Amino acid sequence: MYLEHLSLTDFRSYAQVDLALGPGVTVLVGSNGIGKTNLMEAIGYLATLSSHRVSSDAPLLRFGTDRALVRARLVRGGQTTVLELEINNGRANRGRINRSNPVRARDLLGICQTVLFAPEDLALVKGDPSNRRRFLDELLASLVPHHAATRGDYDRVLKQRNALLKSARAGKFSSAHESTLDVWDQHMARAGAELLHARLELVERLRPHLARAYAEVTDGSKPADAVYRSSLQNQMDDDGAPLGGATGSGVGGASPNGEDLRQFSVEQLTERYVRAFAESRRKELERGISLVGPHRDELELVLGQAPAKGYASHGETWSMCLSLRLASYYVMLDDTRTGGSAPILILDDVFAELDVQRRRKLAATVSGAEQVLVTAAVDADIPEELSGRRVKVIPGGIDEQGQ
Repeated sequence: MYLEHLSLTDFRSYAQVDLALGPGVTVLVGSNGIGKTNLMEAIGYLATLSSHRVSSDAPLLRFGTDRALVRARLVRGGQTTVLELEINNGRANRGRINRSNPVRARDLLGICQTVLFAPEDLALVKGDPSNRRRFLDELLASLVPHHAATRGDYDRVLKQRNALLKSARAGKFSSAHESTLDVWDQHMARAGAELLHARLELVERLRPHLARAYAEVTDGSKPADAVYRSSLQNQMDDDGAPLGGATGSGVGGASPNGEDLRQFSVEQLTERYVRAFAESRRKELERGISLVGPHRDELELVLGQAPAKGYASHGETWSMCLSLRLASYYVMLDDTRTGGSAPILILDDVFAELDVQRRRKLAATVSGAEQVLVTAAVDADIPEELSGRRVKVIPGGIDEQGQ
């Protein structure tokens, strides 16, 4: 899979820009702040419907405008697909596939698949658990677009349930509210079970690839692994840490009492959630917040015998971040059903953050991908292993003479 053409209208700093692309390596070179990342962000947004830089859509619109357009021509095997995404201010975003009638933006998920490396990835290790949950959920939606709807349903029910719990905390809770809470418990249990089941399966697929990727970008002296810790087994505090000194789940989803959530069906997980909500109700009413559910789970990254967060050096942290992204790339490769559908690799200003050894190891690992898009402030940041077409980015556009 590769992008053949990208066109942006009123996206970030660009009033209008067109960029011709092709298979292999393309390096976009330009001074810092010139707009290179905006181009990569648009491609990533087309693939995931989210930005790796901001949490809302408003900053994506060029200042003073109320909509932005991202258009791309995608080649997958021998088939060409034209995707259009309209990002609106205050209204639902819309998409088009091959210039058809408008569809929901969500209907574009899974068509263009990307793996994006960026300096912001440090938050995958150093940041709070929400960053790692988002990583899992975005990868799930890329692999199985239906999971985007599952996460949306869960977030909607969670919002309603939390509003009811806050009302109770304010002293406005009645028997009628309790009946309503029972109903929301059932909805949240089902949506949460579907999301948890999908996450656990994904983590099991990621773990061997994470170990492989970490060995590829380092000297392999420490093994890398991932542990999914579910609030279904041990309630978490507001920062995602176990309450009461609990140790959380074991590797891959096994709890201290020997239960292994990986072996549970969605129906069994639903029943477990219903019971957990009942057991937690008093505390939830006291605190006015939902204490159990996928929104409080953690993906703990492990390096050697210790958690990467708080124990890994700066270089090890970078290597873990790169390995997570590479692992997601390998999972996508495993998932391909037909030829020509490998995801697009985007390395946005990553090499400037790495030492020479890690630059070369990462470059050697990704150089064989069908399409690799790289941004850099200067050519010297790019390892020789990533020789390819150079594109010069200038304020507001592309310098065709400099290509």
